[in-house]
Amino acid sequence: MRRVAVVLVHHPVLDRQGAVVTTAVTNLDVHDLARSARTYGCSDYFVAHPILAQRELVTSILEHWTEGSGGRRIPDRKEAFRVLRIVESLDAATDALGGRDGVEVWATAARRLGARLGFGEARARLEHPGKTILLVFGTGWGLAPSVLEAADAVLAPIVPVRGDYNHLSVRAACAIVLDRLMGERA
Repeated sequence: MRRVAVVLVHHPVLDRQGAVVTTAVTNLDVHDLARSARTYGCSDYFVAHPILAQRELVTSILEHWTEGSGGRRIPDRKEAFRVLRIVESLDAATDALGGRDGVEVWATAARRLGARLGFGEARARLEHPGKTILLVFGTGWGLAPSVLEAADAVLAPIVPVRGDYNHLSVRAACAIVLDRLMGERA
């Protein structure tokens, strides 16, 4: 299987009106995506934020779970944070993986945007040698159009089983996507 990494992008993302904004870091996102990335064997989990104070907050969360009382109380959480990398942008995450020539960027979006890479085809691609895959998740109301347009592929949305309500947390969406792409299949 190819190397797979995850990045959680806080800018450029959309607000509920569709404006491009920067969102704040949340402890649960940092923590739970690290656990999912580690569980599914991702090489790296990047938290990308352009504001230094927000990156420092992520560092504080990391230190709490690796060197502080959180890591002493719940050692399994320390293990999850081994994959966490803090960067200022999606480009910085791509560079950390060896640069754009060696990375395929697969973006995610709940919105229906036309042609998408289905999970079956994406899973099949992962089984063949190739570039590192960087799975891009957005906060707020999703990734800005510029991120989706620059991606090599946009994964199909997670479709609700009943009804049309589709507003998962990024934590839930990441876990579902990782399971569909890399989870065990009977």
